[in-house]
Amino acid sequence: MKLLNSFGPNPRAVRMFLIEKNIEIPFKEFDISSAENRCSEYLKKNPAGQMPSLELNEGTVFGETTAICEYLEEKHPTPTLFGATAEARANTRQWIRRVELNITEHSYNGFRYGFGIDVFRDRLYVIPEAADGLQAKAADSKKWLDGQIAKREFIAGENFTFVDIVLYCCQDFVKDVGQPLDKGLKNLSSWFSRIDARPSAVASLHPSAAERGRRG
Repeated sequence: MKLLNSFGPNPRAVRMFLIEKNIEIPFKEFDISSAENRCSEYLKKNPAGQMPSLELNEGTVFGETTAICEYLEEKHPTPTLFGATAEARANTRQWIRRVELNITEHSYNGFRYGFGIDVFRDRLYVIPEAADGLQAKAADSKKWLDGQIAKREFIAGENFTFVDIVLYCCQDFVKDVGQPLDKGLKNLSSWFSRIDARPSAVASLHPSAAERGRRG
């Protein structure tokens, strides 16, 4: 088993998950700056061309961040980052869904269609006129989430889970590409500081992050 790895917030989310779970697997690096993840070698493994992917020893490849981490959670159930009971896992999954549909996908596409459009225009279908609206939608959803977490430490409740990793890695990346976290969102800002202080937050950064000036 190996992680097909690169710079970026989604690969970082898997790396952070691995660190929190105390799982060690080898990485194979792909250079997204030169679009190595869009070349035939990688597309044979993950036709979506997204990073990261998890390649099993017998050749099966999983190419979605949440699917990768759910698979690893099933193989290594403790310490749990999805929940120890069916009810806790359902709660974590509903918050992952809410965060991905309302915040992270809008944030990432707002970046791809706006700040990062020169990189992405030749790699995928971009919608420049949608960039501002997507970023605004993500910002509005963060205001909603700020109210939801007013009386709890983490997004899904009192326990740190994978949804905290998903949103943290996204926000830590997009804050440097035109989507800073509104300081008026006191609950979300406190949450971000708590996650940022975890050892896995620094340890999961890609070696090229400092050179790039972005947290991925």
